[in-house]
Amino acid sequence: MTQPAIAEGLLAWVPGRGLIAGLAADTQLLVVDSWLVRDGRVRGLDRHRERFLRACGECGGPSLEQLTQFWQDMTAALPRTGSWFPRVELVAGSLQLRLLLRHAPPLAPEVRVWAAGQPDPRTVPRRKGPDLDALARVRQRACGQGAEEAVLIAPSGLVLEAATSSMLWWEDETLCLPPQQLPVLAGVTAGLIQQQALQNGIRLAHRERTVEELTGREVWLVNALHGIRPVSAWEGRSMIAGPVVRAEEWRKWLDDIMEPLPTA
Repeated sequence: MTQPAIAEGLLAWVPGRGLIAGLAADTQLLVVDSWLVRDGRVRGLDRHRERFLRACGECGGPSLEQLTQFWQDMTAALPRTGSWFPRVELVAGSLQLRLLLRHAPPLAPEVRVWAAGQPDPRTVPRRKGPDLDALARVRQRACGQGAEEAVLIAPSGLVLEAATSSMLWWEDETLCLPPQQLPVLAGVTAGLIQQQALQNGIRLAHRERTVEELTGREVWLVNALHGIRPVSAWEGRSMIAGPVVRAEEWRKWLDDIMEPLPTA
């Protein structure tokens, strides 16, 4: 079903009718996914679709046929002009599918990070959605310390990720990220970066690191909204942000791989 472009707001999806305004009540989120749309272009949309559909299936959500139809209706409804940050949702109880259409906030070229090391508050760390409120509270605490983001750590003290971003860093010529056995979300943008690194012969390594061991290194916070944000300062610890050597080139590459939204 083809939908016309719609205004900012929350819409519920009804089988056979598409996206309907005025039917969406606040409910606990089981699954969410979101991405940047800039003048009708997006990156990694197939990866977002795969992650969202897989997570919905794990929750016993709607049938694959309904999920596929929802995704088609949702994609058709996305505006082709302007800068947007849409979010797809599966909510508890009714297992209703929704689209939250919202304008994108200003994008940041760098980020100040609260490095105190926040214990991971998530109950379902590998699924995006159930823990959004807890992560928002972590970011609020970071803002109170003069930062925009906060590092989440495991009970062992090892770095996991940031409240809304994957964490990657450089050790000499090696692009590093936390070990896969740690409870981290499979980031779409981080996945794109890893694929590009492998294709270009850049060494990738999964390494266990504490926050202190990142001092002096080029560290990136990576997500679908901002792309790559190099860490410009650490707050809460006596740490030095490393020189930003590679981020600009990689940010340009991320912009270049944005593709037009599908037309059908």
